[in-house]
Amino acid sequence: MNQLPHYFIAIPIPLSLKNMFHEWQNNLMKKLSYKQWPNKHDLHITLKFLGPVNESTLKTLQTNLGRIADLHPFTLSVGEIGTFGNPAKPRVLWAGVEKNENLIELHKEIEKCCNVQGFKKEQREYIPHITLAKKRKETACNNIEITNVKKDYFGVSYRFNVEEFVIYQIHPAQTQKYELVSRILFKGDNGNGTIN
Repeated sequence: MNQLPHYFIAIPIPLSLKNMFHEWQNNLMKKLSYKQWPNKHDLHITLKFLGPVNESTLKTLQTNLGRIADLHPFTLSVGEIGTFGNPAKPRVLWAGVEKNENLIELHKEIEKCCNVQGFKKEQREYIPHITLAKKRKETACNNIEITNVKKDYFGVSYRFNVEEFVIYQIHPAQTQKYELVSRILFKGDNGNGTIN
């Protein structure tokens, strides 16, 4: 029996930032040992992981998410370096994302919409980020190296406009793993929220 495809909801980032973070990855690869460095076209800000979803549920969710398009576009700052996991052996390396009121509101509305449709509410605190690397190698960096890397990127900040959020389908076996399947444009773009 075929397994259902997996999906997640995210904020896409502009190509200029993808290129910049790809340069970060190239520099960080020389200092830190991780098994996975995401393709630059896969870089994004996750809002909600959905897991396996059938076609009917996905269509209904797209329609319901379209109502969130009532929100207006906003700006976000991204930059600096952070980690998840054991500080001495962090499993995930990421670029930070400003957790401003607009992003908090968007995340809350998406959680509410998904919860109504039967998706489980995430219990962990929402920490917005852009994953740069994951799955630390056994020969990986020590805590001093991570600390130095964080210092190198401390205070680095770039702003971009958030005018939409999207749904990606996951293709684990491909180099570029995330396929855009739906775009939900905010009301401010053209006077009413639209789904593509």
